[in-house]
Amino acid sequence: MLHEPRFWTAVAFFLFFVLFGRKIWAPLATALDVRAERIRADLDEAARLRREAEQMLEDATRERETALAEARALVEHSLAEASRIAEDARREAEAVAARREQMARDRIAASERSAVREVRQVAIDVAVQATRDALALALPAETGQQIVDRSIADLPAALSHRAA
Repeated sequence: MLHEPRFWTAVAFFLFFVLFGRKIWAPLATALDVRAERIRADLDEAARLRREAEQMLEDATRERETALAEARALVEHSLAEASRIAEDARREAEAVAARREQMARDRIAASERSAVREVRQVAIDVAVQATRDALALALPAETGQQIVDRSIADLPAALSHRAA
């Protein structure tokens, strides 16, 4: 065993650590502690960033839900407003149609009155002409002249009677 290289390598390794172990172990432990502290700080930072990201996600979700609710309310309001405008337009169209119908009825009534007046005037003209023709045939010229003179004389009395 004393002639084995593995034995002497193990002994040298053991002596090396006994003699230099403290000098090597302290900086090594310090380096490991520093690295562990840095890893712990990185993990803490990652946890903090994750919490912030989750908070931002919650805020964004809440804002999105609020925006969706506002959009729904706006759409509902717009639909109600459009319905109201359509109803107003329908009522206004009905009112315009009623006014135009009334105007047409008024024009028809005025046309009827005018037609009746024209028919009466034509009937009066025809009756007067027929009376003239009948009188001209039935009465001699002297009698017709006497009737015209008497009518002209009675005209002021008839006009004053109508005026009263």
